[in-house]
Amino acid sequence: MDFAATFDDVASRLQGVLLNEWTHYQLLIIVCGYVVCGVLARRIEPRVESRARTIKGNPDLLRVIIAFMRRLRWLFLIIWLWIADGMILRFGWPSYRWLVATALTLVAAWFVISVLTRIIRNQMLARVTAMVGWIYFALYAVGLDRVILTTLDGVAVNLGAVRLSLLLVLKAIVLSSALIWLAVLIGNVSSHWIQRSADLTPSFKVLISKLVKIALIGLAGAIALAATGIDLTALTVFSGAVGVGIGFGLQKVVSNFISGIIILLDKSIKPGDTITLGDTFGSVRDLRSRFVSVITRDGKEYLIPNEDFISQQVVNWSFSSDFVRIEVDFGTSYDSDPHEVARLAIATAASLPRVASSYAAPVCWMTGFGASSLDFKLRFWISDPGNGLTNIRGQVLIALWDAFKAAGISIPFPHREIIMKTPVEVTRAQ
Repeated sequence: MDFAATFDDVASRLQGVLLNEWTHYQLLIIVCGYVVCGVLARRIEPRVESRARTIKGNPDLLRVIIAFMRRLRWLFLIIWLWIADGMILRFGWPSYRWLVATALTLVAAWFVISVLTRIIRNQMLARVTAMVGWIYFALYAVGLDRVILTTLDGVAVNLGAVRLSLLLVLKAIVLSSALIWLAVLIGNVSSHWIQRSADLTPSFKVLISKLVKIALIGLAGAIALAATGIDLTALTVFSGAVGVGIGFGLQKVVSNFISGIIILLDKSIKPGDTITLGDTFGSVRDLRSRFVSVITRDGKEYLIPNEDFISQQVVNWSFSSDFVRIEVDFGTSYDSDPHEVARLAIATAASLPRVASSYAAPVCWMTGFGASSLDFKLRFWISDPGNGLTNIRGQVLIALWDAFKAAGISIPFPHREIIMKTPVEVTRAQ
């Protein structure tokens, strides 16, 4: 009997709400807004897309623009419902806006979560973000958010003058993660803009990009701590002790970080340089806060700590100039004319495309009388050491072989003469 009465009461209230003329007005506002925003979005999206296609070399910014561009209808609908909600609240009763307010909450939740899941690259993190976001908006829609927040705030411990509650910890984690992620995203976008500047050297581009990222991350952390209400002065002693412990444990990390800043400031290494460090020969691909990425000619990528570039001897083939001198040793037979050999070697080297004859002409010198040959040394310059050194030596040697063969100059091989002091009888095998 009581259940039937309750059901009848709920049904009568629902009927009263549905038959209320303000409900019809709100429903009409929502439907009209959806149609108008859809038409407006279809007109604006092609223009935005054509402008977005002109963005080159900035994938993070392009991903954000696409995430918003594909959801312009919902963005316009949020603005429409927000204006309608404000107008109804100003000129009518608060109870007249329940349907518009609910629609505004749901549309805003859908827009925020869909944009975030589109921007976040990690699929697992995107799913977790969507799940947590929908749970919060569902609690907010039914009015249980304050109850949950009060319950979480009641679970707390006192650490001296600091009251640490579960709500405070969750707020700190969520806000810090969101703000740091946003700072990294803005830092990546600004880094792409800085890299496109033609007025800065590659080293300063990397240095400015890293300083911008560090400043944004530090600012995000400070804003997150201030927003959560954590008293930083109460954590001074604790943070100092933790800082000392972390300092001892992360000596190498700090050393590599400082070494990276020194490398960027003195411009000793920059992206694109061809270097040799120990047995590693390759091109510098990227400068990071902890290591330098070097790609070798065989496709291997070495992540060398920054400290090694400060403490060890480094050969930078393109530090002040891209021109590098190469030496090739060869020999010819004793019956060849050394003057003709030197002239032919110089002409052969100068005919190769990679040899920078305009910078300095190749030279060839006779260096000695060998056991089986006349020894020569050919020297020439190239302007692209990043394209390899062994291959240009091989090209020069093959070109010398072809030129000497066409000119009738022979390249000798070692001869050995054996003198038998005791007669040896040679017989035919049966």
